[in-house]
Amino acid sequence: MLYRGEAVPYHFDCIFYYVSEMERAIRFYRDVLGLKSVSRDVVARFDIDGVLFELVPASGRSQLQGAGNARLCLRVENMEQALQDLRAQGIFVSPAEDKGAGLLARLHDPDGNEICLWQYSSGA
Repeated sequence: MLYRGEAVPYHFDCIFYYVSEMERAIRFYRDVLGLKSVSRDVVARFDIDGVLFELVPASGRSQLQGAGNARLCLRVENMEQALQDLRAQGIFVSPAEDKGAGLLARLHDPDGNEICLWQYSSGA
């Protein structure tokens, strides 16, 4: 696409999930996952290693659990410890799967948005 005769400049902004209950979602991402909250107005913003992650209030149920395939994936250094910590907080987490290059586990936030945990193999 051209903009003033040049390619349109695209810049990364954020990753976001729609949520049905903002306060519940903030508690989950802040208190359960330990993400750093950076600001709050209509949306809640978190910093994940320099990447902006936002929680956006859904205007209707149709915005929740869309058919897209995007996932928030968090890297962990010790999958076993991460799974134990989350389960101790009452969070259902799948068993870790060996994907060759690393271990992958899945959990869901209170609105059903999938979150992946990834631990690279020691040789990766």
